[in-house]
Amino acid sequence: MDASAVGSEIATVEVEGIQFPKEITVSNSLSLLAHGVTDIEIHFLQIKFNAIGVYLDKDSILGHLENWKSRTAEELVKDDGFFQGLVSAPVEKLLRIVVIKEIKGSQYGVQLESSVRDRLVSVDKYDDEEEEALENVTEFFQSKYFKPNSIITFHFPTTPGIAEISFVTEGKSEAKLTVENSNVAGMIQKWYLGGESAASPTTVRSLADQLAALLSP
Repeated sequence: MDASAVGSEIATVEVEGIQFPKEITVSNSLSLLAHGVTDIEIHFLQIKFNAIGVYLDKDSILGHLENWKSRTAEELVKDDGFFQGLVSAPVEKLLRIVVIKEIKGSQYGVQLESSVRDRLVSVDKYDDEEEEALENVTEFFQSKYFKPNSIITFHFPTTPGIAEISFVTEGKSEAKLTVENSNVAGMIQKWYLGGESAASPTTVRSLADQLAALLSP
């Protein structure tokens, strides 16, 4: 897969000045169904770190979310059960994260590790296997430098419990890591797709808006 290839013939959506292809093909053709940013506010100044695109196998995911047909976006955005249904659905998903503000990869890795570990501890699913898998993820990002326009990809195939991570930046070859711990892979999904507790409220809102429209009669 060349997720970074964006030619003039490919339809795109602009997020914070970054072009996201409307479709990416991995095992299946995945549609861009939501987008947003991660950011913080310091002294009333909004600092944006990453732009995010959420790609889903549209027909398959809608089939798994039929219980939420006819719900409004306002209802969905507050419904943790809806986002749990989205995360647990055995359909192909891909998160494409493009760096806006450069940081060290170690900073990103620590944020991911802390968030995923806390989520696993809260549901009593953090054991030696999860600790080892998370350490591998942290180590993967440790030596990276997130220049603007670098791309982090989290691919979740239909095979349960797997997360395929890749990192691409200018002047470096693509780096890849496969996480084969289902608890860690699931919580990485929740970090971005987990409703009100997720890392990007704008992405969660976009998901609620888009899926409410697609699920309407």
